[in-house]
Amino acid sequence: MSRTRLVALDVDGTLMSYDGVLSAGVRAAVADLVAAGVHVVLATGRSTHSAVEVAQDLGLHEGWVVASNGAVTARLDPAAPDGYTVARAVTFDPAPALRAIALEIPDALFAVEDLGVGFRVSRPFPPGELTGEQRIETFEELVGAPATRVIIRNPGGTPEEFHEIVERVGLHQVSYAVGWSAWLDLTPGGVSKGSALEEVRRDLAVEPFATLAIGDGENDLEMLRWAACGVAMGHAREVVRLAADEVTGTIDDDGAVPVLRRVLV
Repeated sequence: MSRTRLVALDVDGTLMSYDGVLSAGVRAAVADLVAAGVHVVLATGRSTHSAVEVAQDLGLHEGWVVASNGAVTARLDPAAPDGYTVARAVTFDPAPALRAIALEIPDALFAVEDLGVGFRVSRPFPPGELTGEQRIETFEELVGAPATRVIIRNPGGTPEEFHEIVERVGLHQVSYAVGWSAWLDLTPGGVSKGSALEEVRRDLAVEPFATLAIGDGENDLEMLRWAACGVAMGHAREVVRLAADEVTGTIDDDGAVPVLRRVLV
């Protein structure tokens, strides 16, 4: 793995524990990769402002961040007002998908990403689930403008129920990923962490064989398949582990650290 020049990393459940902690081992490994000239790119479902905050906390102040599951790509820039500039943002019409889901789950919570600010929401989400500002709008207002990312949350449901609903209604012209809870992420069709990382790879002139990715969620599937070496965290669901070239330890074991250390050997 010493040929690796681009390392793409999911955040939650991969680098960061579920209670929001970045371990000393993760911090040291990322710092050593940067010092060795390796491009470290966070690729996350988080919104841009939240992803950049994590990057800065890790000591990443230059380079790239892939946010909103690939819909937004930002360039880290310490001279910019918020520490970044948006390089690419892909939008879609959220109305058909939201209307279809609303018919199935009338009490669902809906959130439309407000790039760089937070979210426009149908009702407040449970504390800690969204970052940035939450501005309440009517359903018709939410579906009335193009979006980079939409979140659908059913606090009383399960991921399995979401999978069944998605299969039943069919979601066209969007990409989607179901999370660990009853949480559905929608992004523009054909857009994923993998598609965004491919553009970053070309911008950086890194050869395809020199790429590594680590993730744990269904929104990491395309990224793991994109990388020359895709690594799934040990606690990932079976579908994620099967998509990877190898499986490392869990988040509780700091499973990403030994993989990152191998890049430096």
